[in-house]
Amino acid sequence: MAKYTREEIIERTEQLAKMIRDTEEVEFYQRAEKQINQNQKVNDRIAQIKKLQKQAVNLQHYGKIAALKETEAKIDALQKEIDELPIVSEFKESQGIVNDMLQMVTKTIAETVETEILSSIEKKKED
Repeated sequence: MAKYTREEIIERTEQLAKMIRDTEEVEFYQRAEKQINQNQKVNDRIAQIKKLQKQAVNLQHYGKIAALKETEAKIDALQKEIDELPIVSEFKESQGIVNDMLQMVTKTIAETVETEILSSIEKKKED
């Protein structure tokens, strides 16, 4: 059974991270993120949301419930408008795909380590 140092494991982990970074899914995610960041309509709506969120905090602080609900409705409408943009939905979809891939890698590593540890324990019991 091969023995690895912590440094070797970290080096291989960095190699895996580079492999993941160079997948089509991650490249698409990065392109979509860049397009969103350069989209003036998205940036304008985000700025409006931030402004309204500050207003909402103040309204809540002063107990102006009716105005707070109105402001929250405006925030929700702007968020919905952003979410309905094709580039945003594509970005969210690609984000989900990349997250699924990362979870799969994490789960596979965890399961493999657990299986190897249990197998090692069983072998020691047999000896």
